[in-house]
Amino acid sequence: MSKHDVLVFFPPRPKAMAQLEAAYTLHRYFEAADKDALLADVGPSCEAIVIDGHTALTRAHLDHLPNVRIVVCSSAGFESIDVEALKERGIQLTNSSDALLDDVADVALMLTLAARRQLVAAHNYVRSGDWGQRGMYPLLSPISGKRAGIVGFGKIGQAIARRFEPLGLEIGYTARSRKDVPHAHYPDARSLAAWADILVAIVPGGEETRALISGEVIEALGPSGTLINVARGSVVDEPSLVEALSTGKLGSAGLDVYLNEPNPNPKLTSLPNVTLYPHHASGTVETRDAMAQTVVDNLAAHFENRPLLNPVYALS
Repeated sequence: MSKHDVLVFFPPRPKAMAQLEAAYTLHRYFEAADKDALLADVGPSCEAIVIDGHTALTRAHLDHLPNVRIVVCSSAGFESIDVEALKERGIQLTNSSDALLDDVADVALMLTLAARRQLVAAHNYVRSGDWGQRGMYPLLSPISGKRAGIVGFGKIGQAIARRFEPLGLEIGYTARSRKDVPHAHYPDARSLAAWADILVAIVPGGEETRALISGEVIEALGPSGTLINVARGSVVDEPSLVEALSTGKLGSAGLDVYLNEPNPNPKLTSLPNVTLYPHHASGTVETRDAMAQTVVDNLAAHFENRPLLNPVYALS
């Protein structure tokens, strides 16, 4: 029995890749010296695409792939993939968000605690000897009793809320639709920010959410507020964030993502009231392997005519 042809735009981790090699005929777009020639040669025979969310998949690519019926993405985000073009062609898309929700929620919690309790600055205060020379570190404000607003309340947003509740934080959220949860719903990010002490962004990237956390939202969060971004750098108006942190309009920020990765704006990264993490929220061996395994499992489900594990949308 012949194997299905699969085009690999971006390879998953080794264990998953080995499973794909055993099950399918793989065409390695990511290794091809002449990518256009590869598409022209094998494109019509390919039935599926393996990719990650940072690798572009365009209409022009799809024009060479008339028989592709599924795109399996090894990351949660997929803003570099032309989703509308996939829908128009009846192509399904899966991602790996279910596999990484715990790690991302853990990092949101870590950044919140680190930013609010000034972990990096306090660490440096001890290491530098300032503690012995200058005395007690300045008093801060407790986490308990504060309000945490979550922008985006899907599975990851709700996992963040579950971690926040034992800290004594009151939870509010905004999302495209109300959820069946015991938390206050706000109609937009600005009204949520005006209520909150801590604002966490956990929405998909892309044009729909670009600069969703605007200067107006940041100003509403205020001089004692903290912004946490574990979404995408594009979600925040970064120049406004730099200005607000520099002038005291915003108290602090904890960031896992940036507009220009892996070389974020030094005007942002040099600020003393921002806690930085290198887009590594899902960066554990176990989670990255689990994310890669969703590629294998969704492809198998597709070719065996079983329900997909992680569909991004339903085709009409």
